[in-house]
Formats: sequence, structure tokens, C-alpha cells
Amino acid sequence: MPPESTALPAPPVSASLPAPWRTPLASLGAAVFVLIAVTAHSWGAMLHQWWNIDTYNHLLFVPFIAAWLAALKEEELAALTPQAFWPGLLLVAAALGLWGAGEASGINLLAQAGAVAAVQAAVLTVLGVRVSLLLALPLAFASFMVPFGDEIIAPLQTITAEIAIALTHLSGVPARIEGIHIYTPAGLFIVAEACSGVKFLIAMVTLAVLVCFTRFTHWRRRTVFLAACIIVPILANGVRAWATIYVAQFIGAERASGFDHIVYGWIFFAIVVVAMLGGAWRFFDREPEDYGWRAETIASWPSVVRAEALRFAPTSAALAIIVLAGVAALAALL
Repeated sequence: MPPESTALPAPPVSASLPAPWRTPLASLGAAVFVLIAVTAHSWGAMLHQWWNIDTYNHLLFVPFIAAWLAALKEEELAALTPQAFWPGLLLVAAALGLWGAGEASGINLLAQAGAVAAVQAAVLTVLGVRVSLLLALPLAFASFMVPFGDEIIAPLQTITAEIAIALTHLSGVPARIEGIHIYTPAGLFIVAEACSGVKFLIAMVTLAVLVCFTRFTHWRRRTVFLAACIIVPILANGVRAWATIYVAQFIGAERASGFDHIVYGWIFFAIVVVAMLGGAWRFFDREPEDYGWRAETIASWPSVVRAEALRFAPTSAALAIIVLAGVAALAALL
């Protein structure tokens, strides 16, 4: 008979979780579950937009990026003891109020922002100030789960049309513009919503925020990179629109439009992203795992010490959040 394996059985998952974290995490899990259940309509609308609207497909990665950012702080988190912070309940109540106002008024952006903010506030309430400051970046980055950008489509259409007509004239092609309609010898070109560049812009802003706070330590570099990630996509989209118009003068409008979708969708976007990151690479001055404040720095702040005096039991924090969620649910039914 073969010798018995001497390998030890794998320890249960809970064995790797520090004891001071078990009750707070269980309490947070219960509170978040109830919050999401109460605001399920808003979460469902967000999921629909992430999955079915290509402008927001990139938001599917946001929860995973936030989780990765939190995981980078695993060692520092393990050394802390979560301490529930009762004033955080005020933020939970405010977030639920924002959600309720959005639901009542039919403004999805408000309702969805409130639903996400309620979960963020629950983390602060149950896990406390010190943990939340250590996780400030992933908590803030989670705000990108809220789909936004529809509000700027019309201005982007106008900007794209103005850039395109200017470049069209510079390239020697006779053309005239009426709003977002550009008339050329090859035909009429309309800067439609899909051609506004909003998808490219909000994806670049999301990427820029991640890069700014994981790879730069200086605010000047962060500001320059973020500004570039706003300006360059807008200009690039105008160039793309002009290129479509220019190519159409030789191969026809229909073929040029097909070329535009292929090139811009798969190649042009990638080239701009690589160029932006490549240009910023030499200025990176930190590794991703070094982002944010260090635990020892946070511990030295007098305001944190004072805030931690306002602590209470994590189970009590979770129960209070559940009660607030219940009140919000009842108010939404009235």
C-alpha cells in the first residue's frame, strides 16, 4: 500500500482571518446585504447599464479594482482592530436620503449615487475611522460604479463637430457646419451621441484617477496627468471624426463609417491609452502597494484618536444601519 500522505489539511478560511476582524466583518456583511436589498432597484439599474450599454462596460471592472486596492493593504489591515464609529450613521442616513430623493424624483444618478454612498458609509460606520482612512482610495474609487456621462454628451458632440470642421477646412476639403451636421462633397456627416467620445472620456478619467493615486505622490503630477486624460481624449475624438470625413472623400461615406468603427473601437483607443501611459511612465514615483497613508501615519493624527473615542459595538452599528435601511424602505413606499 502507498504510504499515507503526510500533508496537513488546509486550515479553514476563518483561521487566516484575525480574530478582531471576524465580528466586524460579519456585522458589515449583514449591514451591506440589507442596504443592497433595500436599494436593489438602483443596483439593478446600474448592473443593467454596466452590462448592456457599451459606454459603461468598463465599470464592470471597478468593484474588482477596488477589491485589489484593498488587498494591497492586507498586512496593515491585519494589524488593526476595527472600531465602529457611531457618527458614521449620519452619513448612512444622508446617503439613504439621497437614494430616496432620487427614487422619488426619478433621477437615477441621484438614486444610484445614494445606494453606493450608503455602502461606503457603512464601511466607515462598522470598521471605523482608522480602517476607512487606510482604505480611502478603494472606498473613493468605488464611486465610479455610478454610471455618469450622459449629461456631457451634447457638449461633447458640439466640441467634436467644431474640431472636425476646423481640421476638414485645414485639409482642403470644402465643408460647412450646422450644429452637429457637417456637409461635404462626400455627403452629410452627423456627430451622433455614439460619436461624442463620452465612452472614451469617462473610461480615461477612471483610469487616470487610478493611476494618479497609485503611481504618483505629487499633486502637480496628478493634476497634469488627470488634465491630459480629459483633454487628449476630447481632441483625439475630434481627430477621429475628421479622419472619417477625410477618408470618406476618397472611399465613400458608407465605407469610411465602417472603417471608423473598426479603427476607433479596437485600435485608436488602444493607441491613445498606450501613448498616455507611456508618456507618464518615466514620472511614476511609487509602486501601487504604497498608495495612500501608512497605518502608523494615521495613528499619529490627534483627530483620529479623538474620533475613535466615539466608538461602539460593531453589532450595534450593523443593527442601527439595518434600522435606518428599514426606515428608508418604508419612506419609499409612502
